Amino acid sequence: MFSLLKKNDLVGLDIGTSSVKAIQLKRAGKGLELVHLGIAAIPPETIVDGKIMDANAVVSTINQIFAENAIKTKEVAVAVSGHSVIVKKIRMAHMKEGELRESIQWEAEQYIPFAIEDVNIDFQIIGPPTAESQEMDVMLVAVKKDIVNDYQAIISSAGLHTAVVDVDAFALENAYTISYEIKPDELVALVNLGAAVMTINILKNGVSAFTRDSAFGGNRYTEAIQKSLGLSYDQAEKLKMGQQVEGHTFEDAKPMIAEVNNELVGEIRRSFDFFRSSSQDEHIHNLILSGGSVLLPGVLEFLSQGLEIPGEIANPLRNTKADPKKFDPEYLEFIAPQTAISVGLALRQVGDK
Repeated sequence: MFSLLKKNDLVGLDIGTSSVKAIQLKRAGKGLELVHLGIAAIPPETIVDGKIMDANAVVSTINQIFAENAIKTKEVAVAVSGHSVIVKKIRMAHMKEGELRESIQWEAEQYIPFAIEDVNIDFQIIGPPTAESQEMDVMLVAVKKDIVNDYQAIISSAGLHTAVVDVDAFALENAYTISYEIKPDELVALVNLGAAVMTINILKNGVSAFTRDSAFGGNRYTEAIQKSLGLSYDQAEKLKMGQQVEGHTFEDAKPMIAEVNNELVGEIRRSFDFFRSSSQDEHIHNLILSGGSVLLPGVLEFLSQGLEIPGEIANPLRNTKADPKKFDPEYLEFIAPQTAISVGLALRQVGDK
Protein backbone atom coordinates (compact mmCIF):
# COMPACT_ATOMS: atom_id res chain seq x y z
CA MET A 1 0.00 0.00 0.00
CA PHE A 2 2.90 2.39 0.65
CA SER A 3 4.85 3.37 -2.48
CA LEU A 4 8.37 4.68 -2.08
CA LEU A 5 10.03 4.68 -5.54
CA LYS A 6 9.07 5.41 -9.14
CA LYS A 7 10.00 2.26 -11.02
CA ASN A 8 7.74 -0.54 -12.20
CA ASP A 9 10.07 -3.53 -12.59
CA LEU A 10 9.64 -5.19 -9.19
CA VAL A 11 10.52 -8.48 -7.53
CA GLY A 12 7.87 -9.85 -5.18
CA LEU A 13 9.78 -10.63 -1.97
CA ASP A 14 7.84 -12.61 0.64
CA ILE A 15 9.82 -12.66 3.90
CA GLY A 16 8.03 -15.39 5.83
CA THR A 17 8.61 -16.96 9.21
CA SER A 18 10.12 -20.15 7.82
CA SER A 19 11.35 -19.12 4.36
CA VAL A 20 11.95 -16.28 1.94
CA LYS A 21 10.36 -16.42 -1.49
CA ALA A 22 11.20 -14.21 -4.49
CA ILE A 23 9.19 -14.03 -7.73
CA GLN A 24 9.65 -11.87 -10.81
CA LEU A 25 7.08 -11.78 -13.59
CA LYS A 26 6.93 -9.94 -16.87
CA ARG A 27 3.94 -9.00 -18.93
CA ALA A 28 3.86 -11.03 -22.15
CA GLY A 29 1.09 -9.83 -24.45
CA LYS A 30 -2.13 -10.15 -22.47
CA GLY A 31 -0.61 -12.63 -20.04
CA LEU A 32 2.28 -13.08 -17.66
CA GLU A 33 5.54 -14.97 -17.86
CA LEU A 34 7.67 -16.25 -15.00
CA VAL A 35 11.15 -14.73 -15.09
CA HIS A 36 12.64 -15.72 -11.72
CA LEU A 37 11.58 -17.88 -8.80
CA GLY A 38 13.67 -18.55 -5.71
CA ILE A 39 12.93 -19.94 -2.27
CA ALA A 40 15.20 -20.61 0.71
CA ALA A 41 14.54 -21.58 4.31
CA ILE A 42 15.47 -19.41 7.27
CA PRO A 43 16.31 -20.78 10.75
CA PRO A 44 13.53 -21.12 13.35
CA GLU A 45 13.03 -18.06 15.61
CA THR A 46 14.53 -15.74 12.99
CA ILE A 47 11.20 -13.89 12.84
CA VAL A 48 8.91 -13.99 15.89
CA ASP A 49 5.46 -12.34 15.96
CA GLY A 50 6.35 -10.42 12.80
CA LYS A 51 9.47 -8.98 14.45
CA ILE A 52 12.83 -9.72 12.81
CA MET A 53 15.08 -11.16 15.54
CA ASP A 54 18.09 -12.12 13.37
CA ALA A 55 18.56 -9.54 10.63
CA ASN A 56 21.79 -11.11 9.36
CA ALA A 57 20.08 -14.43 8.71
CA VAL A 58 17.36 -12.75 6.64
CA VAL A 59 19.85 -10.62 4.68
CA SER A 60 21.99 -13.68 3.98
CA THR A 61 18.97 -15.64 2.75
CA ILE A 62 17.84 -12.83 0.44
CA ASN A 63 21.34 -12.49 -1.00
CA GLN A 64 21.50 -16.26 -1.52
CA ILE A 65 18.23 -16.29 -3.48
CA PHE A 66 19.19 -13.34 -5.68
CA ALA A 67 22.65 -14.80 -6.40
CA GLU A 68 21.52 -18.38 -7.10
CA ASN A 69 18.74 -17.23 -9.42
CA ALA A 70 20.71 -14.42 -11.11
CA ILE A 71 18.09 -11.82 -10.19
CA LYS A 72 19.43 -8.44 -11.24
CA THR A 73 16.46 -6.20 -10.41
CA LYS A 74 17.06 -4.23 -7.23
CA GLU A 75 13.55 -2.88 -6.63
CA VAL A 76 11.29 -5.13 -4.55
CA ALA A 77 7.76 -5.23 -3.22
CA VAL A 78 7.42 -6.62 0.30
CA ALA A 79 4.44 -7.36 2.54
CA VAL A 80 3.73 -7.27 6.26
CA SER A 81 1.15 -9.05 8.40
CA GLY A 82 0.23 -9.83 11.99
CA HIS A 83 -0.88 -7.77 14.98
CA SER A 84 1.09 -4.70 13.83
CA VAL A 85 -1.17 -4.41 10.79
CA ILE A 86 -4.75 -3.09 11.01
CA VAL A 87 -7.09 -3.49 8.03
CA LYS A 88 -10.64 -2.27 8.48
CA LYS A 89 -13.48 -1.50 6.08
CA ILE A 90 -15.23 1.69 7.12
CA ARG A 91 -18.09 3.79 5.71
CA MET A 92 -17.53 7.46 5.06
CA ALA A 93 -19.39 10.30 3.44
CA HIS A 94 -18.76 10.49 -0.28
CA MET A 95 -15.87 12.82 -1.08
CA LYS A 96 -13.09 13.18 -3.61
CA GLU A 97 -9.90 11.22 -3.06
CA GLY A 98 -7.91 14.37 -2.28
CA GLU A 99 -10.40 15.36 0.41
CA LEU A 100 -10.37 11.85 1.81
CA ARG A 101 -6.59 11.88 2.04
CA GLU A 102 -6.79 15.03 4.14
CA SER A 103 -9.42 13.67 6.52
CA ILE A 104 -8.37 10.00 6.77
CA GLN A 105 -5.82 10.69 9.52
CA TRP A 106 -8.50 11.96 11.89
CA GLU A 107 -10.91 9.21 10.87
CA ALA A 108 -8.24 6.55 11.46
CA GLU A 109 -7.80 7.56 15.10
CA GLN A 110 -11.23 6.09 15.87
CA TYR A 111 -10.28 2.63 14.61
CA ILE A 112 -6.58 2.15 15.30
CA PRO A 113 -5.39 0.93 18.73
CA PHE A 114 -1.96 2.52 18.26
CA ALA A 115 -0.80 6.12 18.60
CA ILE A 116 -1.50 7.72 15.23
CA GLU A 117 2.06 9.08 15.00
CA ASP A 118 3.40 5.52 15.27
CA VAL A 119 1.70 4.18 12.12
CA ASN A 120 1.77 4.59 8.38
CA ILE A 121 -1.75 5.01 7.02
CA ASP A 122 -3.16 4.30 3.59
CA PHE A 123 -6.61 3.70 2.17
CA GLN A 124 -8.49 2.50 -0.86
CA ILE A 125 -11.99 3.45 -1.96
CA ILE A 126 -13.65 0.11 -2.65
CA GLY A 127 -17.19 1.08 -3.59
CA PRO A 128 -19.16 3.93 -5.19
CA PRO A 129 -21.59 5.85 -2.99
CA THR A 130 -25.03 4.33 -2.67
CA ALA A 131 -27.97 6.30 -4.07
CA GLU A 132 -29.68 6.31 -0.68
CA SER A 133 -26.92 7.39 1.66
CA GLN A 134 -24.24 8.95 -0.53
CA GLU A 135 -21.69 7.01 1.50
CA MET A 136 -18.77 4.96 0.27
CA ASP A 137 -16.79 2.01 1.54
CA VAL A 138 -13.16 2.68 2.31
CA MET A 139 -10.51 0.10 3.18
CA LEU A 140 -8.35 1.66 5.88
CA VAL A 141 -4.86 0.23 6.39
CA ALA A 142 -2.45 1.08 9.17
CA VAL A 143 0.97 -0.47 9.74
CA LYS A 144 3.26 0.29 12.66
CA LYS A 145 6.22 2.33 11.47
CA ASP A 146 8.79 0.29 13.38
CA ILE A 147 7.80 -2.87 11.47
CA VAL A 148 8.02 -1.08 8.12
CA ASN A 149 11.37 0.41 9.11
CA ASP A 150 12.72 -3.00 10.12
CA TYR A 151 11.81 -4.52 6.76
CA GLN A 152 13.21 -1.55 4.85
CA ALA A 153 16.47 -1.81 6.79
CA ILE A 154 16.76 -5.53 5.98
CA ILE A 155 16.14 -4.94 2.29
CA SER A 156 18.61 -2.05 2.21
CA SER A 157 21.25 -4.20 3.93
CA ALA A 158 20.74 -6.79 1.18
CA GLY A 159 21.61 -4.12 -1.40
CA LEU A 160 18.03 -3.73 -2.59
CA HIS A 161 15.44 -0.93 -2.63
CA THR A 162 11.93 -1.11 -1.15
CA ALA A 163 9.59 0.10 -3.89
CA VAL A 164 6.27 -0.99 -2.35
CA VAL A 165 5.18 -2.10 1.12
CA ASP A 166 1.94 -4.07 0.89
CA VAL A 167 -0.13 -6.24 3.21
CA ASP A 168 -0.22 -10.05 2.94
CA ALA A 169 -4.02 -10.14 2.59
CA PHE A 170 -3.99 -7.83 -0.43
CA ALA A 171 -1.10 -9.69 -2.05
CA LEU A 172 -3.26 -12.84 -1.80
CA GLU A 173 -6.10 -10.95 -3.46
CA ASN A 174 -3.85 -9.87 -6.34
CA ALA A 175 -2.63 -13.42 -6.89
CA TYR A 176 -6.20 -14.74 -6.91
CA THR A 177 -7.48 -12.23 -9.46
CA ILE A 178 -4.91 -13.29 -12.10
CA SER A 179 -5.34 -17.00 -11.43
CA TYR A 180 -9.08 -17.58 -11.10
CA GLU A 181 -12.31 -16.55 -12.80
CA ILE A 182 -14.23 -14.00 -10.75
CA LYS A 183 -17.91 -14.93 -10.63
CA PRO A 184 -20.58 -12.30 -9.85
CA ASP A 185 -21.75 -12.27 -6.22
CA GLU A 186 -19.58 -15.25 -5.31
CA LEU A 187 -17.85 -15.15 -1.94
CA VAL A 188 -14.41 -16.75 -1.91
CA ALA A 189 -12.33 -17.22 1.22
CA LEU A 190 -8.59 -17.05 0.65
CA VAL A 191 -6.72 -18.72 3.51
CA ASN A 192 -2.93 -18.56 3.56
CA LEU A 193 -1.52 -20.87 6.23
CA GLY A 194 2.06 -19.86 6.86
CA ALA A 195 4.43 -21.18 9.47
CA ALA A 196 3.35 -18.73 12.20
CA VAL A 197 0.55 -16.57 10.77
CA MET A 198 -2.69 -17.43 9.01
CA THR A 199 -4.07 -14.73 6.74
CA ILE A 200 -7.74 -14.76 5.73
CA ASN A 201 -9.19 -12.56 3.01
CA ILE A 202 -12.85 -13.00 2.01
CA LEU A 203 -13.56 -11.63 -1.45
CA LYS A 204 -16.86 -10.63 -3.01
CA ASN A 205 -16.80 -9.98 -6.75
CA GLY A 206 -13.01 -10.26 -6.49
CA VAL A 207 -12.75 -7.41 -3.97
CA SER A 208 -11.82 -7.76 -0.32
CA ALA A 209 -14.80 -7.71 2.03
CA PHE A 210 -13.06 -8.95 5.20
CA THR A 211 -9.49 -9.63 6.30
CA ARG A 212 -7.96 -11.09 9.43
CA ASP A 213 -4.53 -12.30 10.53
CA SER A 214 -4.32 -14.99 13.18
CA ALA A 215 -1.29 -16.18 15.14
CA PHE A 216 -1.97 -19.74 14.03
CA GLY A 217 0.27 -21.53 11.55
CA GLY A 218 1.95 -24.72 10.51
CA ASN A 219 4.39 -24.48 13.41
CA ARG A 220 1.48 -25.53 15.63
CA TYR A 221 1.58 -28.99 14.01
CA THR A 222 5.35 -29.22 14.40
CA GLU A 223 5.25 -28.21 18.06
CA ALA A 224 2.47 -30.71 18.85
CA ILE A 225 4.39 -33.58 17.23
CA GLN A 226 7.66 -32.48 18.81
CA LYS A 227 6.15 -32.35 22.29
CA SER A 228 4.15 -35.58 22.06
CA LEU A 229 6.85 -37.76 20.51
CA GLY A 230 9.94 -36.15 22.04
CA LEU A 231 11.48 -35.26 18.66
CA SER A 232 13.71 -32.45 17.52
CA TYR A 233 12.17 -29.58 15.54
CA ASP A 234 13.65 -30.86 12.26
CA GLN A 235 12.42 -34.41 12.91
CA ALA A 236 8.92 -33.18 13.71
CA GLU A 237 8.90 -31.07 10.54
CA LYS A 238 9.80 -34.08 8.39
CA LEU A 239 7.27 -36.34 10.10
CA LYS A 240 4.58 -33.69 9.68
CA MET A 241 5.08 -33.72 5.92
CA GLY A 242 4.78 -37.51 5.69
CA GLN A 243 8.46 -38.46 5.83
CA GLN A 244 9.71 -41.24 8.09
CA VAL A 245 12.17 -40.38 10.84
CA GLU A 246 14.14 -42.69 13.10
CA GLY A 247 11.72 -44.78 15.14
CA HIS A 248 8.56 -43.08 13.85
CA THR A 249 6.27 -43.09 10.82
CA PHE A 250 3.59 -40.64 9.72
CA GLU A 251 1.00 -42.84 11.44
CA ASP A 252 2.49 -41.82 14.80
CA ALA A 253 1.90 -38.15 13.98
CA LYS A 254 -1.71 -38.51 12.84
CA PRO A 255 -3.35 -38.04 16.30
CA MET A 256 -1.49 -34.76 16.85
CA ILE A 257 -2.25 -33.55 13.32
CA ALA A 258 -5.95 -34.36 13.80
CA GLU A 259 -6.00 -32.40 17.07
CA VAL A 260 -4.41 -29.34 15.45
CA ASN A 261 -6.72 -29.70 12.44
CA ASN A 262 -9.67 -29.33 14.81
CA GLU A 263 -8.12 -26.20 16.33
CA LEU A 264 -7.55 -24.81 12.84
CA VAL A 265 -11.15 -25.41 11.77
CA GLY A 266 -12.33 -23.65 14.93
CA GLU A 267 -10.04 -20.67 14.31
CA ILE A 268 -11.22 -20.25 10.72
CA ARG A 269 -14.88 -20.75 11.66
CA ARG A 270 -14.65 -17.96 14.25
CA SER A 271 -13.38 -15.59 11.56
CA PHE A 272 -16.13 -16.63 9.17
CA ASP A 273 -18.78 -16.21 11.88
CA PHE A 274 -17.48 -12.73 12.67
CA PHE A 275 -17.64 -11.83 8.98
CA ARG A 276 -21.20 -13.11 8.71
CA SER A 277 -22.28 -11.19 11.83
CA SER A 278 -21.26 -7.90 10.24
CA SER A 279 -22.31 -8.65 6.68
CA GLN A 280 -25.52 -9.35 4.79
CA ASP A 281 -23.74 -12.19 3.01
CA GLU A 282 -24.19 -15.57 4.63
CA HIS A 283 -22.80 -18.19 2.29
CA ILE A 284 -19.11 -18.56 1.43
CA HIS A 285 -18.98 -20.46 -1.84
CA ASN A 286 -15.36 -21.55 -2.10
CA LEU A 287 -12.20 -21.96 -0.06
CA ILE A 288 -8.78 -21.39 -1.67
CA LEU A 289 -5.88 -22.57 0.49
CA SER A 290 -2.29 -21.42 0.10
CA GLY A 291 0.94 -21.44 2.11
CA GLY A 292 3.38 -24.25 2.74
CA SER A 293 1.36 -25.72 5.59
CA VAL A 294 -1.64 -26.57 3.39
CA LEU A 295 0.48 -29.31 1.79
CA LEU A 296 0.20 -31.41 4.96
CA PRO A 297 -1.45 -34.71 4.01
CA GLY A 298 -5.21 -34.51 4.47
CA VAL A 299 -5.48 -30.86 5.54
CA LEU A 300 -7.49 -29.72 2.52
CA GLU A 301 -10.06 -32.51 2.94
CA PHE A 302 -10.34 -31.94 6.69
CA LEU A 303 -10.88 -28.18 6.36
CA SER A 304 -13.34 -28.53 3.51
CA GLN A 305 -15.43 -31.06 5.44
CA GLY A 306 -15.16 -29.29 8.78
CA LEU A 307 -16.18 -25.91 7.35
CA GLU A 308 -18.67 -27.45 4.91
CA ILE A 309 -17.23 -25.40 2.05
CA PRO A 310 -15.75 -26.82 -1.19
CA GLY A 311 -12.03 -26.17 -1.21
CA GLU A 312 -8.92 -26.41 -3.34
CA ILE A 313 -5.19 -25.82 -3.08
CA ALA A 314 -4.19 -22.55 -4.74
CA ASN A 315 -2.04 -22.41 -7.83
CA PRO A 316 -1.17 -18.72 -8.34
CA LEU A 317 0.99 -19.67 -11.34
CA ARG A 318 -1.74 -21.52 -13.24
CA ASN A 319 -2.18 -18.76 -15.84
CA THR A 320 1.48 -17.76 -15.96
CA LYS A 321 3.74 -18.98 -18.76
CA ALA A 322 6.96 -20.68 -17.65
CA ASP A 323 9.77 -21.95 -19.83
CA PRO A 324 9.98 -25.73 -19.08
CA LYS A 325 13.70 -25.63 -19.87
CA LYS A 326 14.21 -23.14 -17.05
CA PHE A 327 11.48 -24.19 -14.59
CA ASP A 328 10.65 -27.84 -13.97
CA PRO A 329 6.82 -28.13 -14.34
CA GLU A 330 6.51 -30.68 -11.52
CA TYR A 331 8.51 -28.48 -9.16
CA LEU A 332 6.38 -25.44 -10.06
CA GLU A 333 3.19 -27.37 -9.36
CA PHE A 334 4.55 -28.47 -5.98
CA ILE A 335 5.86 -25.07 -4.95
CA ALA A 336 2.95 -23.00 -6.32
CA PRO A 337 0.82 -22.89 -3.10
CA GLN A 338 3.77 -21.33 -1.27
CA THR A 339 4.12 -18.53 -3.83
CA ALA A 340 0.73 -16.83 -3.41
CA ILE A 341 2.00 -13.77 -1.53
CA SER A 342 5.18 -13.37 -3.61
CA VAL A 343 3.16 -13.63 -6.86
CA GLY A 344 0.72 -11.03 -5.58
CA LEU A 345 3.62 -8.74 -4.71
CA ALA A 346 5.28 -9.26 -8.08
CA LEU A 347 2.12 -7.90 -9.72
CA ARG A 348 2.45 -4.60 -7.87
CA GLN A 349 3.62 -1.45 -9.59
CA VAL A 350 4.62 1.73 -7.85
CA GLY A 351 1.68 4.09 -7.62
CA ASP A 352 -0.94 1.32 -7.52
CA LYS A 353 -3.91 1.93 -5.24
